[in-house]
Amino acid sequence: MHRRRRTALTVSAVLLLGAPILTACGNEAHPGAAAVVGGGRIEVATLQTRMKDVREAQSGSPDSAQLVNKSGQLARATLHGLIFGEILDRASDDAGVTVSRKEIQDMRESAAKQYGGEEGLRATMLQQRWVAPDQIDSDLRKDVQLPKLAAALGADLETPTGQQKVTQALADASRALHIDVNPRYGAWDEKKIQLGGYSAPWISQVTTFGQEAPQTGG
Repeated sequence: MHRRRRTALTVSAVLLLGAPILTACGNEAHPGAAAVVGGGRIEVATLQTRMKDVREAQSGSPDSAQLVNKSGQLARATLHGLIFGEILDRASDDAGVTVSRKEIQDMRESAAKQYGGEEGLRATMLQQRWVAPDQIDSDLRKDVQLPKLAAALGADLETPTGQQKVTQALADASRALHIDVNPRYGAWDEKKIQLGGYSAPWISQVTTFGQEAPQTGG
């Protein structure tokens, strides 16, 4: 039996959050910003561009209607993922963790093998993580980064103690970044590393990019 390598499902994956898609400017303090993280702005325009890419990819799928219906909270999910990426970068920097392009490419090749090639990978990422084809590498970077962070901290992500240790490192990074979210998306919880009442997916759900390809319908 193959030992399957488990990697954390990133925040941009399957967030089931309820929030309206922003069409106006951000809050009064930061007009046009969906969030400010570490002094850097995540622009509403940036968020909308990423969402547009996902919607265009969904429209080209045979399961277009189903994909759009299931990703009704795409705006908030996308913002959550962008914020988490910044937090993970900060925690990784603090722990001396780096990620190379080769590591990301290796992860992508492994995932593609599991899902029956690049086409299967693109379909899976779109369906499960709401990620457009041109966003796959940046999303998979987190799958490389998080286990490396855990290893640097001496934490096992498959145990509650290990998860707690990584959560603490992420919470510390979150506080250091002074995250200010546009209230239309909800409030950022620094202790739980989540937007609003959402339970952080990297703890509650995992995906396997391992040696065994799943059975597909065709």
